[in-house]
Parts: sequence; C-alpha cells; structure tokens
Amino acid sequence: MHDAKRPLFPQAKKRLGQHFLADESIAQAIVAASGVGPDQRVVEIGPGPGALTIWLLRACGRVWAIEFDASLVPLLENRVKGLGALHVERADALRVDYRALAEHLGGKLTIVANLPYNVGTAILMHLVEQREAIAGMTVMLQTEVAERLAATPGSKAYGALSVVCGMWMDVEPVLEVPPTSFRPPPKVNSTVIRLTPRPAPLAETRDLERFSQVVHAAFGQRRKVLANALKSIHAESRAWLIRAGIDPERRGETLSIAEFAHLTNVLVDDHGPTC
Repeated sequence: MHDAKRPLFPQAKKRLGQHFLADESIAQAIVAASGVGPDQRVVEIGPGPGALTIWLLRACGRVWAIEFDASLVPLLENRVKGLGALHVERADALRVDYRALAEHLGGKLTIVANLPYNVGTAILMHLVEQREAIAGMTVMLQTEVAERLAATPGSKAYGALSVVCGMWMDVEPVLEVPPTSFRPPPKVNSTVIRLTPRPAPLAETRDLERFSQVVHAAFGQRRKVLANALKSIHAESRAWLIRAGIDPERRGETLSIAEFAHLTNVLVDDHGPTC
C-alpha cells in the first residue's frame, strides 16, 4: 500500500531556494483551499518530492507538474506511482507559456504551488501577466510577500506589487505556515494565498504599459513625494498631478489603484499611448 507519509526529503539546493513541505496536514489544507476537482486542469509549480502532488492527485486524478530540478523527478514519480496521471514538464516556471499550456490542456489552468522564495514573486507576476489563461491560483509564499499582495493604501506593506496584482486579482490570505513545516526550515514564516482573476480590471486604464511605469516610478523611492518621484515619467509632473486632481505632495503609498489608473489616463491624454 502506498504510504503518503513516508519521509522523502532530498538534499535541498540553496541556490534554488528549496524548502520542501513536510507537514502532511498543511499539504492537505492547501489542496482543500484550492478547491481542485476532476474537471479542472491542475498545474503544480515546483512539486519537489511531491508533498502537495499526492493530495492533488487524490483530489483531481491528473496533474501537470513543472519542475526545474531534474534530480527530483524520479523521486517524485516514484512517490506518486499509482495515485493518478502525473505529467512532469522539466522547465523553468518563469519561461513557461501558460497561454499555450492552457490551450494544450483544453481550458484555463488552476495553479497550486509552494513557490521557491528566491523567485516566487517573479513567477507570480509572470502568471498574472498571463491571467487570461488562469482560472485561479493557490500558492505559498513567504509571509512578507503575501502581506504586500494583500496590502491596502496607506499601509506599510502597500507597494507596486499590491497595485499591479490587485488591479487584476482578488487576493485572499488562507493559511499561515510556520518554518517547522519544511525541510530544511526557512528563516521566515510562510503564507498560503488564493488569487482569483477579476472578471474586469479593478479600474480602467487606456495604457497598461504606462500604468506599470507610473506605479513603479511612484514606489521607486518611497520617501519622495509624487511630484519628485514621477519626474522620470513626466517632466511637468506637478502640473500633471494637479490636472489629475491629485495633491503633488502625496506619496505613492497613499494612492488607490483607481487613482493610479486615472493618473495614467491623464498621462495618455498628454503624451498619447505607448507604441
């Protein structure tokens, strides 16, 4: 009989940010929170030795896994043998075309992942950029990043990540995970979050590239007021802000997503859209 609790913890590679989930109750809770079922196209990023994969296969019967570390694949395949259909794509999750994968699998993807700390934010933003291919995501990240994703204007954690992700995704913290749940234990806490694509962006903007530029410039030097922080975007930044009805002495962390969108639209009126 297959033993899902059998400890299988290979040597973690620090350069890959590997911390393998070891707590089976946490793995079960993550899969339950994801709501996966047999009718979904489940994609697991970074399955490692398979702590989540086991419960995903039991819930939906079929998993497409993306694993960068080839040395883990035989261990993973052996551990889940007989539990369902597992396809392992040996690839860098940052380079995967999720739109093409969704087309290949015949529908939008449900992403479940314990994301590596060193590239977790980058992978998440890569997925957000391809949001039309995503039905939903349940991912584990270090708590600091999860707090930034869910942060609201005026809070210390609120930043460019909060705005760009919040524009397209509804973000819901689900579960706190202590370092003792991993092998090896990380030095920080982790949080599981659920991200659901919005049916429409939270605010309308006529130029997504300029929107991103404005947001990142506003948070590039947090201590600067907007009139100074945005000079790299518009030489007459103070006049631009006044036309948008935004006090030039405010700081980026006080602006809502809707205000960033409106500010971008005024910029487009001044300079036209990006090519």
